[in-house]
Amino acid sequence: KSSRALTKDWAGQRKLKLNAQLEGWLSHAHSSFRPARAIIAPHAGYTYCGACAAHAYKQVDPSVTRRVFILGPSHHVALSRCALSPAEVYRTPLYDLRIDQKVYGELWKTGLFDRMTQKTDLEEHSIEMHLPYTAKAMESRRDDFTIVPVLVGALSESKEQEYGRLFSKYLADPSNLFVISSDFCHWGQRFNYTYYDDAQGDIYRSIEHLDKMGMRIIEQLDPISFTNYLKKYRNTICGRHPIGVLLNAVAELRKNEIDMSFTFLNYAQSSECRSMDDSSVSYAAGALIVH
Repeated sequence: KSSRALTKDWAGQRKLKLNAQLEGWLSHAHSSFRPARAIIAPHAGYTYCGACAAHAYKQVDPSVTRRVFILGPSHHVALSRCALSPAEVYRTPLYDLRIDQKVYGELWKTGLFDRMTQKTDLEEHSIEMHLPYTAKAMESRRDDFTIVPVLVGALSESKEQEYGRLFSKYLADPSNLFVISSDFCHWGQRFNYTYYDDAQGDIYRSIEHLDKMGMRIIEQLDPISFTNYLKKYRNTICGRHPIGVLLNAVAELRKNEIDMSFTFLNYAQSSECRSMDDSSVSYAAGALIVH
C-alpha cells in the first residue's frame, strides 16, 4: 500500500474508534435536561473524562441548536481578555466544524477581543477537546450549525461581568448552546495545591467535598458567591473564568425575569488521592435549562 492509502486507513480506524467511544459513553447517560441552553463539561483526555462529559452532551438537542459557543480557559498564554480564533474551520475526525464568521464579526466590533495566534490555537486543548463531542452531539444536523470558539483569559471580576453582559443576548436565544470548558480541582504537589480537610476522611473525599461545595454554588447561579468561594478556598478549577462569564450572563438575563436552573449530572476524579504524594484532577458535567 502507498503511504497515502495507509494514512487514509489509519484515519478511518481512528474515526471508527472515536465514534464508538462517544456513542458508548452517550448511551449510558440520560437526557433528562434537554434542551440545554448551556453545559459545563471537562476537557481532559477522553480516557479520563469522556464518560463524565457524556452526561452534559446528552442534554444537547440538535433539533433546536444552530450555533455552539465554546468558551475555554487559556492554559498556555497570559491573557487578560478573551480571544478569537484565526481559523475559519476546525477539523475533527468525524467532520469539519465551521466557525461562525457573522458572530465573530459582531464580537470583533465590540473591541473586547484579541486574536489568537495559530500556534496558541493549535496548542490549546480546552476548546479542542470539545470539538469531537460537539460534532457527535450535533451529528444529525451536521450541515446546519456553526461554532463560536472563544478563548477566555484570566479575567477580573469586572471583566467577567462585562463579557457576561455581552454574551447574555446570545444566551437568551434558544438556537444557541454554550459549552463551558472546565475541569475541577487539580490536586497534588505538582499543581501546587494540597488543601485537605481531614474531617472529610481520605484526601479524595476532601477533594470531592470541596468540589461539590463549588458545584452547589454554581447551581445557585450566583456569580458573587462563586467568586467568594474561589477566593476562600483557591480551588484550582481551571475553567473558573468561563464559568464566571456564564454566571454573569445568567445574572443579566435574570434581571428580565427569565427563569433558569443549572443542575450537575455527574462527578468523577482521575484517581483517588490517599497520600500527599498522590495527585488527581476532578471532572464535573452539568446543564443549564431555561424554563
